[in-house]
Order: sequence, then structure tokens, then C-alpha cells
Amino acid sequence: MSNPDTTETPLTLTPAALAMAKKFLAEEADPAGKALRVGVETGGCTGFSYAVSIDARKSDDVIISQDEFEVVVDPVSLQFLKGVTVDYVDSIGQAGFKFDNPNAQSSCGCGMSFDV
Repeated sequence: MSNPDTTETPLTLTPAALAMAKKFLAEEADPAGKALRVGVETGGCTGFSYAVSIDARKSDDVIISQDEFEVVVDPVSLQFLKGVTVDYVDSIGQAGFKFDNPNAQSSCGCGMSFDV
């Protein structure tokens, strides 16, 4: 299932996020056909929440290439992720992907939920 719709990065992964995404993908039992999926779901304490997973590519995914690494985003989520920077933090009390969304009008304290 390859999709020729490859776009220049509407979202950016920091070097730390890129390194962890590569690590997580390498740890998959069967990484063939899978990629880092970044998306937006309804819910969370401020309206929308971010979702990150290692998932199979789908035919309608938008493929974002960064440093020869592919991130997939569904077309609906893409509109909410334009201009977003994804980082990976590992500190006392918090470890995981962190989103800096210039389009968010508000966000929750954990940084995983936002409103536009």
C-alpha cells in the first residue's frame, strides 16, 4: 500500500522525536509496511487530542518525509497539524512526545489536548 502523495513536512519532528520514532519502529516485531502515525482525535479536556502510534500505512495517508524517515497522517488530522513541531521529552514526571502547535488557541496542562 504505497501512496504517491508525499508532501513536504507540514509538521516537523525534532532530532529527539525523530530518534525515538526510529527506535520505536525498529522495536516492532514486523516493521514492514508500518510507519510513525501522528494524528488528531476528538476528545481530551480541551476538544482534540494528539495520537502517536506505530501503525500500518493506509491508502489515503499523507506521507511526510523527514531525514529519510516517513511519518503518516490521515487527511483529516493533517489540517490540524500544519506548522506543528513534535518533540520527545524524557524528564522526571514526563516522558513522551510533546506537541508545539501554533494553531492551538488553548491546550491542557499535559500538552496532549488542544482547541483551535
